[in-house]
Amino acid sequence: MKLDKNTVIGFSLLAILFFLFFWYNNKQASAFQAYEQHIKDSIAKVNASKAPIVDSIKEKMAAAQHDSAFRTEKAGRLKNAAVGAEQITTLENDVVKVTLTNKGGRIKFVELKKFKSFDGTNVKLGTETDKLGYKINTSNNTSAETNDLFFTASAVDNKDGNQTISYSLSDSSTTPVKHTYILKPGNYMIDWNIDLQNTNQLLTNGQVNFVWNSSTTQHEKSANYERMQMSNICFYEDNDFDYISRKTEHKFEKPTNWLSVVQQFFNTTLVAKNNFNSGNVSWQRATVDTAPRLATVDASFEMKVSGANASIPMQMYFGPNEFQTLKRQPAPDMAKIVNLGRDMYAFVRPINQYIIMPIFNLISGLNLGYGIAILLLTIFIRLITAPLMYGSYVSGAKMKILRPELDELKKKFGSDQQGFAMAQMKFNKEAGVNMLGGCLPALLQIPIFFALYSFFNTNITVRGQAFLWSKDLSVFDSIASWHTSIIGVNHISLFTITAVLTSFLISIYNMGNTPTQDNPALKYMPYIFPFILFFVFNNLPSALTWYYTVSNLITLILQVVIQKFIINHDKLIADIEQRRKNPKVKQKSKWQERYEQMMETQKKVQELKAKNGGK
Repeated sequence: MKLDKNTVIGFSLLAILFFLFFWYNNKQASAFQAYEQHIKDSIAKVNASKAPIVDSIKEKMAAAQHDSAFRTEKAGRLKNAAVGAEQITTLENDVVKVTLTNKGGRIKFVELKKFKSFDGTNVKLGTETDKLGYKINTSNNTSAETNDLFFTASAVDNKDGNQTISYSLSDSSTTPVKHTYILKPGNYMIDWNIDLQNTNQLLTNGQVNFVWNSSTTQHEKSANYERMQMSNICFYEDNDFDYISRKTEHKFEKPTNWLSVVQQFFNTTLVAKNNFNSGNVSWQRATVDTAPRLATVDASFEMKVSGANASIPMQMYFGPNEFQTLKRQPAPDMAKIVNLGRDMYAFVRPINQYIIMPIFNLISGLNLGYGIAILLLTIFIRLITAPLMYGSYVSGAKMKILRPELDELKKKFGSDQQGFAMAQMKFNKEAGVNMLGGCLPALLQIPIFFALYSFFNTNITVRGQAFLWSKDLSVFDSIASWHTSIIGVNHISLFTITAVLTSFLISIYNMGNTPTQDNPALKYMPYIFPFILFFVFNNLPSALTWYYTVSNLITLILQVVIQKFIINHDKLIADIEQRRKNPKVKQKSKWQERYEQMMETQKKVQELKAKNGGK
C-alpha cells in the first residue's frame, strides 16, 4: 500500500498523541502512587509515634514497679525504707549552711557563707551526684547501700548553740542504724556519729565498707589552672601526712585517719576518729578546659568494729584551705593541706611558715590593703637580704670600672676563648673581683621565689582582694583575652608585663658591667630571658607578679644608688691598683685548681687542632 504525504503526517500525529497520552497517564499514576505512599508513610509514622509512647509509659511503669519490688526485696526487714520521697533539711551557723537529705541520711552539699565563687554565688562544696555511705545486711540473703535507703529524720535540736539532727532506719522492733549530725557555732567541721545495733546481723565479719564518690567544681577564675596546678588528694596514713597529685590512685595499707579532696582554696575532708583499717582512692581530672568540673574522686575504706552494738565517730570538713583554721581542727596535720612547699621544694616550707606568713599577717593586719602589704613584704625581704647583696653590687661596680680593660684583653685574644677566660680569671684575681658575685642576686631569688610561689598560690587571704587594675590578687590580672590559644597564651597579664619589663631593664643595666660578648647565646640572653619569663609568669597570681615587679624595681634602684652615690669609685680604682702592685699570695681552692686545669687542657686541645689544620 502506498502511503501518501497526508497519511504519513496523520500517523505521525497519532503516534505523538499516543506518546503524550501514555506519558501523561504514566506521570499521573506515578504522582498518585507517590501520594498514596506519602499517606501510607504518614499513617505509619503516626502509628509508630503512638506506639512507643504507649510502650514507653508501660515500660516505665513496669520498670518502676520492678525497681520498687527490687528495692523492697533488697531492703529486707527494712522494707519501710525501700521507697520514699526525698526530704531536705538544713543546719546553719555563721560560716556554713549544710544541706542534708533523708535519702541515705547524709550530707548532700555545703555552702560557705563567707566565700564567693567566680560567678558571684556562694562557694558550694559537694554536688547533687556525690554519695557517701556503706553496705548493711538487711536479711540473711540480701544487703543494701545506705545511700539507696530512705531514713526517717528527727526534728533539728538546738542545744548549747549546737544544731543536731538524727536519721534513723527502723524495722518492726528496733532501730539498727542511726546517723547523727552535729554542727557547732563558727565551725566548718561537722560531727557525724554512726550507731549500729546487732552488728552481727548488719555487718559481715564486723566490717564496715565505706564508699565515697565525690566531685569538685570550679570556684576560681581559671578552671584549667585550678584543675591542673592546684587540685590534689591529701591524706593522713600511718601517722604521716601524704598526698597525690600526678598519680591517679593510692592504696591504703596502713591505718588512715582522714582523706581530703583538695581544690586551690577549699577542701572536703572525711575523718575517721578511730581510723580506717585499709582502703583505696582513685581520682581523675576533667579534661575539658571549659567544663566547670575539675575532678572526680572514688574512694573506698574498710573499718573493723567489735561488740553487739557499735558507735563509729566520724567527721566531715567543708571549708577553706586557711592555715590557722586547719591547724585548729582535731584531725592531725590538716594544716599541711595548705601547700607551703612539698617534695623537692619542701625546704621553702619553714621559710613560709616561720618567716613570710607571720610577717605578711602582721603587715596585712595594718589594714593598708593587700597590694600595699605585698609591697611592704617585698621591702622587708630586700632589707633582710641587703647585706648579702651589697658584696655583689661592689663586684658589679668593679667590673664596670674594669670593662674597658677587659674589652681590650678580649681583642688581644680574639677567637681564643679559653685563653681569654684564663687571662680574665687572672685579671679579676689581681683586681680583687669575685666573678661569682654577680650570680648571688639571681641565686638568692630562687628559694625566695619558690617560697612566695607556694605562699601566694595557696594564701586564701588575698583571694578576691583588688589592687590597682587587678580585681583579684589570687589570679592573673588579664587586660586582654581571646578564645583561641596562641603558643599556649589566651590572655595578657599586665603585672606580668611590668615584671618582664623591669627584668629587661636590670639585664640591660648589668650588661654595662661585663665585657662585650661575641657568643650570640650570651649576647642576646638579656633579651631572651625576659621573653621566657612572660610565658612562665602569665598564668601566675597577680600577687606574685606584683611582688616580682616591686623586687625588680628595688634591685634596680639599689644598684643605681649604691654604684652612683655609695661606692667610692676613686677608692675602688686605687684599691685595684694597689692590689696589682702588691698582690697577696692566696692559696687556691680545689675548685679553682680544677677549673684552671680544665682551661689549660682545653687550650692545649685547641692549639693541637690548630697545628693539624683544624682536624
